[in-house]
Amino acid sequence: MVWITAILLTLTLKFSISILKLIVPFLLIIVIALFSSSFDKFSLYGYVKDITYMLKPALGLILGYQLFKYQSPDRVFKTIIYTGIAIAIIHLLLVVNTFISGKASSLARLRQYCGYFNDFEIYALILLIFHEKFEVHFTKNNFRLYVLILVISSFFYFARTNFIQFIILYIALKGYFKINTKSIIVLTSVVMLVGIGYAIIYNLNPRRNGSGTEQFLYKIKIAPIEPFKTKIDITNWKDLNDNYRSFENVLTIQQVSDAGTQAVIFGKGMGSSVDLKQKIWLQSSDMRYIPFLHNSYMTVFLKSGLTGVFLLLYTIYFLLTIKSSKIPIVNNINLMLVGTGFFLIVSSWVFLGLYNTSDNKALLIGLLIGFTEYKKQT
Repeated sequence: MVWITAILLTLTLKFSISILKLIVPFLLIIVIALFSSSFDKFSLYGYVKDITYMLKPALGLILGYQLFKYQSPDRVFKTIIYTGIAIAIIHLLLVVNTFISGKASSLARLRQYCGYFNDFEIYALILLIFHEKFEVHFTKNNFRLYVLILVISSFFYFARTNFIQFIILYIALKGYFKINTKSIIVLTSVVMLVGIGYAIIYNLNPRRNGSGTEQFLYKIKIAPIEPFKTKIDITNWKDLNDNYRSFENVLTIQQVSDAGTQAVIFGKGMGSSVDLKQKIWLQSSDMRYIPFLHNSYMTVFLKSGLTGVFLLLYTIYFLLTIKSSKIPIVNNINLMLVGTGFFLIVSSWVFLGLYNTSDNKALLIGLLIGFTEYKKQT
């Protein structure tokens, strides 16, 4: 409701072709889901809830694009950076309070009370590190202080996806996703370093119930298998807990396929859900029927079938194929959008991508595209 209200207050009827190429596929996914839901009877609550979830990426892109005209162009990036710093300070205060109150008994508890991830802070950190490329200037002392705040805060989320996000966006801003001899050498070196680091962690054999750091290393150890495992022992709570994302994916494919060819192509529609076959504690309550999964590809597959998945993949493809520009700042924004495309491949698989209720990347993408359109016209 906040986003819809903000859109109405900043309403514009002029949209560039670029932003429409991102908005329209998300709207088509909703249209397909609405069409598919006409073949089954679902609860009104589930139906309305699904519409609000499925609208989120399109609303974020529209709002971000519209908000640009209410922001002074020379302050866009400073606004993002300062907002990220403000969020980081609030997060650090939560972390300190959690430790003082004795609630941080484990890594899971710390993340429960303080947050599981924050993509916005990573964007703010990347913009800060490359501030000169975005025509933003800070004194040396302020730069060091802001970087320190954002680094410490980002670390205390203990989110694997945020570490991946930082690496991808950093590589993107350095221009290493453009294929040439130097980029191949750099990317190969990064892959080798990641492989060596993972091998070291794997051989350390961290325990799932060890100290906070050990628990985090355990999560890294199981990361390559966790999203892709197809055989899970649901009678073993450790195996189920470690591979829960895969468990969701397997059930979704089975249940959509069982509903027939039409469901596979166009999904089961708004209001549909996946039956976990048992009640499972998910953050705040026991649930058996879940309307949304950790995986946005599978979520869209459930609602809109393979047709919806192809539309979702197109939005990522669009970001990955954004061309370079002769305007330096526009080119740097495009590099960030390409990096965002690569990150969305990962984020959409493990954290619902742009559909996550806590996600704000759609706002940033819309804002950045609005900025590039402005710069091209001036």
